[in-house]
Order: sequence, then structure tokens, then C-alpha cells
Amino acid sequence: MLEGVAERTNWQRVFRTRGIAMQQHPGNEDRFAVVQSSDGDGKEGVEGALAAGDPQRVGWFRFYFDDDRWEWSPQVERMHGYLPGSVTPTTELVLAHKHPDDYRQIADTLDLVRHSRQAFSSRHRIIDVQGRVHHVVVVGDLLREVDGTAMATHGYYVDVTPSEREHQNQVTAAVTVIAEARADIERTKGMLMLIYGMDDAAAFELLKWRSQETNVKLRLLAAQVAADFLALTGSEQFSPRSGYDKLLLTAHLRINADTEPGDDTVLEQSEDTG
Repeated sequence: MLEGVAERTNWQRVFRTRGIAMQQHPGNEDRFAVVQSSDGDGKEGVEGALAAGDPQRVGWFRFYFDDDRWEWSPQVERMHGYLPGSVTPTTELVLAHKHPDDYRQIADTLDLVRHSRQAFSSRHRIIDVQGRVHHVVVVGDLLREVDGTAMATHGYYVDVTPSEREHQNQVTAAVTVIAEARADIERTKGMLMLIYGMDDAAAFELLKWRSQETNVKLRLLAAQVAADFLALTGSEQFSPRSGYDKLLLTAHLRINADTEPGDDTVLEQSEDTG
């Protein structure tokens, strides 16, 4: 009990150093409120700018072992409630945003990752500076030096918050269309949903993100991921999740460079699928 109080106090203390005080809504563990700000216009400006933007579902991160240094994309920064470029991520800040009930698990995991140089993968909750609780899946792999030495863990945050799904009308519509015509994509989405515990929309967002990042056709990437996952499983028992993480992040490297002519399942950067 005392340990839980200490963790919650640490989480609140870091927010206070940034001029923000947080208060949990009575009877609602998934909602916290900003109750004061030392910057007269800061809260309104940040909240207004974030409200005007699209929901951020997928973004990248890097965590360097030797100097305990973090980098994250504008999408991950927005997941935590910040405007892009407004903060420098640190281990203290990253942990400060973890839900009090998940804090100890993630703190221990990061300590293990740092000392054993392992990839950081997890499913947990974070609390943004507006007090909203986000359920996130972290998919990670190792970043190595030229000589093979593990220098960092890097990968992606995927926001799988149930309440956010209700606001993804465009994504849901795109998923419905794809469900009728793209068997490879649907099969791979089902695998991602099972392995990572994410919903239909989040699985599609993750595939779309990898397609755009690697400039590979969505259907071809989905087919490769499905084939890789099936080969890894190979039995009735699931393999360690780190194996699936690595395959997901490197699937594009195993796709033949020759693409199929007339393939109408290309996901171009400009295609608006949600």
C-alpha cells in the first residue's frame, strides 16, 4: 500500500515540476483532471491545439542504454499530451506518465532493459497531461552498432485505448471496406489482435504505419508478416512475444523487390484510409 502511494506521489511530483497538478476523478480510475497550471495560458493553448489535431495512434521511440537517453516522434509526444518539440523525454518523464497501477511493472522492465540490453516491449497505460488514460502497446527491437553491440531499443507505441475507437469513424470505415476485399490484410490483422491484444482498428493502423514507413504495398507486407508469424509459431504453443516483435519490424526486408503489376492494394502515402 505504501509503495503504491509513493509511486503515485512520484508521478504527481513530476507533473507539478511542469506547472501541472493532477486529481483523480472520484469513482473513475480512467480519468484524471488538470486542476491548476502555473502558466496562465499554457493549459488552454496545449489542450486547444491537441483537440484540433487528429488522434495519434502510432509513433516511434528510441531508448539509448549508455546515456539513458530517449527520443520519440511527434505522435508519441501527443499521446502524452504535449505539443511536438515542447519537451525532451527522459526516463523520469516517461515513468511519470505511467498509470500508478502499472508504474512498478514498467520501472522494473526499464531497469532490466537498461542493464541487460534487451528490447522494450509492453502493454500498459499512460496518463497524458490533460488527465486522459491511454492504453498502449509497445513493440520494440534492438538497435545495434556496426560491430553488433546493442546500443538501444527502438520501436513503436500503438494507442489501443477503447474509448478512442469510438472516434475513429474514418478508420472503421476503411477497415470495413478492406474486410470485404483484402483477405491477406484481414488475416494478418487477426494475428496482430491475438498476439498483442489490440483491437481491429489499432491492428490496421499498425500495418498502415509499417507500410508507409517502409514504402511497401500494404497487402504484400501483410502477407509477409502472416507467413513469418505462422512459421515462427510452428506448433500449438506461442513463441515469446519478442520473436513476433522482431519479425513485424523486419518483414519488409524479406519481401521480393519485384511487385505485382496492376496490384490495386497499394497503400500510398497520400491515400486517406483513416
